[in-house]
Amino acid sequence: MNYHFKCTLCGEEYDPKTTRYVCPKHGDEGILDTVLDYKQINTITSPRQISDSHDFSIWRYASLLPISDARKFAPPLQVGWTPLYRSTTLGAQLGLSNLFFKDDGRNPTASFKDRASAFVVAKARELGVAIITTASTGNAGAALAGLSAAAKMPAVIFVPETAPQAKIAQLLIFGSRVILVKGNYDQAVALCLAASKEFGWYCRNTAYNPYTVEGKKTASIELCEQFGWQSPDQIFVSVGDGNIISGLWKGLRDLLILGWINKMPKLMGIQAEGSAACYNAWKAGTEKIEMVNAQTVADSISADIPLDGVRAVRAVRETGGAYLTVSDDEILAAIPELARQEAIFAEPAASTAYAGLKKAVAQGLVKSDERVVVMLTGNGLKDIASAMKVAGAGEVIEPTLDAVRALKF
Repeated sequence: MNYHFKCTLCGEEYDPKTTRYVCPKHGDEGILDTVLDYKQINTITSPRQISDSHDFSIWRYASLLPISDARKFAPPLQVGWTPLYRSTTLGAQLGLSNLFFKDDGRNPTASFKDRASAFVVAKARELGVAIITTASTGNAGAALAGLSAAAKMPAVIFVPETAPQAKIAQLLIFGSRVILVKGNYDQAVALCLAASKEFGWYCRNTAYNPYTVEGKKTASIELCEQFGWQSPDQIFVSVGDGNIISGLWKGLRDLLILGWINKMPKLMGIQAEGSAACYNAWKAGTEKIEMVNAQTVADSISADIPLDGVRAVRAVRETGGAYLTVSDDEILAAIPELARQEAIFAEPAASTAYAGLKKAVAQGLVKSDERVVVMLTGNGLKDIASAMKVAGAGEVIEPTLDAVRALKF
């Protein structure tokens, strides 16, 4: 496929053959968009052709992705085509007649981040690189570890020492080289970048690698296909470094330019109160992202300075959406609510999106008949410690039927 890069700050265009990561003029802040040849795409595929496909993964959209041969380079794990559930209970409680949950915790390593890692690993194989690396709070690293293992590619992953043990276990069990950094996510990112430049490793870091957003955009393309190639009215998604909401926006823009959908949904970005750099910029009416001292139970969306913050703010502003913040208490309370009412077990970063929907409804930002999607980005088994805070305790009894009879049911 024909494509080129375009700097999100200055608009300068670059050839992917000579520019690998960011705009040479702006350094690490010069995040690159991938501009596709939309006329070419419409000559080789169509919504109907894609819907006839029996490949139920992100690679059913290979014709919309900047890769030369997906069949040759894609790692052999099924990523994508995650379930879209119509709400059975919570929609009625909130007064919403068309509420849906998309459960990306059903991906191979149990998070949305598999989409980006699958595509970046495929690009790494296309480029012929030897070692791939990333920095992560856990989910992106686990995704890269799993997809790299599938592709038999060595991976080096930098992660904060304080990451949940379940996430660290995933990194290790897939055989990646795991570097636990005595610092936060932003420090792990800086060290990973320095190491990748020093040793020549291929860097998957969020936003720095322009292909992460291309992998993540498959979620919004998939969502529209699941609605019969129609877009919803609003999409709620948690925001940390900003790359997921930027990816959703990119996929929707691609479909709109192609003429495959007729409108852009409002993107509703939800941040933890303790990690709200994008919210702060949006509320101030600026694209300047100011650093915060991120502190939140939702480790996957904890970022002092969002790596893809500019695009994340634009995604909300240009779709007429909004940013909202929720407290850690609201985030934790949303976990059992989703599990007990909709049977979806979400980690804190995922339940954040639902907590934000509740707040948006209370503020009158959602109409009762709008088609609303809550994007749930990670499975609750990623962070058992947080889940146990709100799950309650089991009842300990003697191993006798009399002990069971004594309980009140």
